[in-house]
Amino acid sequence: MSRAAPARSPLLPDVPATVAQSAVEWWLQLQDAPASAALQMQWQAWYAADPQHAQAWQRIEAVQQRLQGLNSPQTPPLLAAARAALVPRRRAGRRRAVQALVLLVFGGGAVWQMQANTPWRSWVADVRTAHGERRRLTLDDGTQLVLHSGSALDLAYSITERRLVLRGGEVHVTSASDRQQPARPLVVQTMAGEMRPLGTRFTVRTADDGRSLVAVYEGAVQLQPRLAPAQTQVLPAGRQAWLDASQVLTPTPADEDHTAWIDGMLVARGLRLDAVLQALQPASSATLICHPAVAGLQVSGTYPLDDVPRAMVSLGALLQLEVHTLRRWWGGQEIAIAPVGVL
Repeated sequence: MSRAAPARSPLLPDVPATVAQSAVEWWLQLQDAPASAALQMQWQAWYAADPQHAQAWQRIEAVQQRLQGLNSPQTPPLLAAARAALVPRRRAGRRRAVQALVLLVFGGGAVWQMQANTPWRSWVADVRTAHGERRRLTLDDGTQLVLHSGSALDLAYSITERRLVLRGGEVHVTSASDRQQPARPLVVQTMAGEMRPLGTRFTVRTADDGRSLVAVYEGAVQLQPRLAPAQTQVLPAGRQAWLDASQVLTPTPADEDHTAWIDGMLVARGLRLDAVLQALQPASSATLICHPAVAGLQVSGTYPLDDVPRAMVSLGALLQLEVHTLRRWWGGQEIAIAPVGVL
């Protein structure tokens, strides 16, 4: 008597990449407009058009159930991920979020054991800020934090240490002495490594390539690369340095003007125009685009982070350039600055 073939697990369907992405796109649209009858009818037609569409949708539902235990019942994990994809309406940010969701849903049995450097960790971090939002916190030990726009931070205090895990973005830290005895060390952790403040005020900013920029304004900070813990270096006040997983790069002078973002301002003193847009980007839900022909123009002045479109108009007037706002099919927005008549 032959033995029946084992049933395929609903968590491991053979779904083509194009179908998987299509399913995630449909799911995001339904999360964005759940009451739309027309959208529901269009989704039903897509669902019924191909058995693989139904299989992909069942995968989304199955993974949602498996992940329920990773987050609070008020915010199911996939819904938290959907919000992360829908709120920042930038083209590149949304594309990365969709790709991460495809990996999350269709990436196999280890999907709920994702590594610390994936976008998922930022979506469920203890403290998050949206584009254009800054947040001030005073922790139980008296340490003061300011989170820049688009940042995510986990708080991991224990009986032996006070650990802040910066998942993305930028944080300004004013450290406080621990009131517990023995005193617990304060540690800031990123993908690049660890920073141990020595009675200090400093900022840590993460980059897309995994590096972290540490700038010290008071006291000192000990930097330790993740893959080379013996390469520890103490960074004194007035200096900043990039840290990657294997080394601390050569320190340079720290610019106190950079901390103006804490008060909602950007201070530029002879900065390139493309660098100014890069500094404005975390505070903007729109993608900021600088035409290559004007990227190197020098900019000085003070610009509001709470009104990036107004800042872009001011830059256009100052440099005699045109500023155009474009809307994309998914609802995303782009603001481009370029020579007159180019766009």
